[in-house]
Amino acid sequence: MSAPLRVANVSGFYGDRLSAMREMLDGGDVDVLTGDYLAELTMLILGRQRAGDAAAGYARSFLTQLEDCLGDALSRGVRIVSNAGGLNPRGLADAVRELGTRLGVEVRVATVSGDDLLPRLVELSSAGRLRAGERPPADGDGAAGAGEFPDTLTANAYLGCWGIVRALEAGADVVVTGRVTDASVVVGPAAWHHGWGPGDLDALAGATVAGHVLECGAQATGGNFSFFAELLDADPGCLDRIGFPLAEIAADGTSVITKHPGTGGAVTVGTVTEQLLYECTGSRYGGPDVITRFDQLELRQLGRDRVEITGARGLPPGGWLKVATNRLGGFRNSMTLPLAGLDVDRKAELLRRQLAPALEGVAEAVVTLARTDSPDAGSEEEASALLHVTVKDPDREKVGKAFTVPLIELGLASIPGFFATTAPPSPSAYGVYAPAWVPAEDVDQLVGLPDGGAETVPSARSRPAGAQDDEPAELVAGGGPSPGGPTRRVPLGRVVGARSGDKGGAATLGVYARNDQGYAWLAAFLTEERLRELLPEAAGLPLTRELLPGLRAVLFQIHGLLGEGVAAGTRFDPQAKAVGEWLRSRVVDVPVSLFPEGRV
Repeated sequence: MSAPLRVANVSGFYGDRLSAMREMLDGGDVDVLTGDYLAELTMLILGRQRAGDAAAGYARSFLTQLEDCLGDALSRGVRIVSNAGGLNPRGLADAVRELGTRLGVEVRVATVSGDDLLPRLVELSSAGRLRAGERPPADGDGAAGAGEFPDTLTANAYLGCWGIVRALEAGADVVVTGRVTDASVVVGPAAWHHGWGPGDLDALAGATVAGHVLECGAQATGGNFSFFAELLDADPGCLDRIGFPLAEIAADGTSVITKHPGTGGAVTVGTVTEQLLYECTGSRYGGPDVITRFDQLELRQLGRDRVEITGARGLPPGGWLKVATNRLGGFRNSMTLPLAGLDVDRKAELLRRQLAPALEGVAEAVVTLARTDSPDAGSEEEASALLHVTVKDPDREKVGKAFTVPLIELGLASIPGFFATTAPPSPSAYGVYAPAWVPAEDVDQLVGLPDGGAETVPSARSRPAGAQDDEPAELVAGGGPSPGGPTRRVPLGRVVGARSGDKGGAATLGVYARNDQGYAWLAAFLTEERLRELLPEAAGLPLTRELLPGLRAVLFQIHGLLGEGVAAGTRFDPQAKAVGEWLRSRVVDVPVSLFPEGRV
């Protein structure tokens, strides 16, 4: 059997720590460096860049990282795989070659593309081959017409790992891709190293899990962690500069998540659990190469900063690839008016009436009052609530001076203490994300080889012999009877952790317990109805709920909470990053037996 592959993450988003690549090279032995630079919002940003400059469309920060690290990586035989190519992998590959020439090193660069469907959009949609929707179409669904994708700026299918595998087989030192799945930059090197084929579903599933843990960088090593205060209690400086994660992926797909010795942060069952729950939409984690069952995953602390992940099960992928589309939705503007001191509700009521004429003509107007004020406050800011006013419209003029001038004209004719937090801003364009689906057989991966040649790798794969579509989860209950005994009203977060995020207009929310007794209580307590009670913003919205017994977690999706998605959202927290923390702050009756010792 081949030795485990050590895969190190150097980026969790476009804008992440530039020094991460250097830190991972200097910190210890690694075989592959991977970076995730793309998100739904990032594709929109790159699309707007490409619209103004055909040579743009890739993550330039990747080149900045390579400037310092390329020579060292090549001398040590470390491969680099990244989706920083975005909408222009060939452009980025050319830039990497130019960098190598400037640095005096020979670098073999390969590309993986074929994901960009924008040139084929009308053809695919008019033929019913491109379908809009949150989920892949069922057989027999009617065709979607071209009119469902107007004014589209980007349309990219999520490719899988096999183009990356071919590029590495061809000897590439650096592989830059377009829109592959976040996990594929890890699965590809693992499949190449261990010699897996499309039928090795459980191994591919295990690598997918490792890729999902690594994809968001320091979120797996203590970043954004629910119980961060406990880490600080044990080591007050441990979170000052959190180290990035790496995975040791074995030949059977099992993995150990760790980090370099001496780096900040921590790798615990809790930190890894939270990252596994991040932006997870269900117990069946869909992908172009394998559907990974998350309900039977098991985590085990092997030692300090070493967590083993086992139990991944793989199912054959479906026949459709997910497509991320972005279009320009119009223009938006916003202003915030502090309401200081007394009679906050009456002040807000008066302002709403005074602003009504200016808001009537816009496509969407959202006015929200945030009660950030405190009585008898020791500072003016603590004595103030905030009235946020946001407008959106396809017509830029309607959200420009037509919005800001009437608001400013209230300066001497409205509430006592009237002022705004900023000068009147100019409108900004916003985008709208929408998922779609395309048959895998319609999308080939184009691999640009290091020698200048090109090969195609099909996205549609033959069904492995004897493969099973699915089977019922073996564990569906809460792991035992819910604990009884006396209770105490405390914030829910005293006994559970949570991680939340966004998938288009839906908020994802994973809530987990830290032992079997806590999970038994959590699974019984946190029903859909209870979640709506604790999060009133979700009261009228459709929810889905699943149990993940191996992770001791309850997984929710709150559909519609984020409107049309982050780029178009008007919500205070447009990516639902802190929904989990909001839930943890809610006060509920918790069995005393669940309180950690010394933390009642």
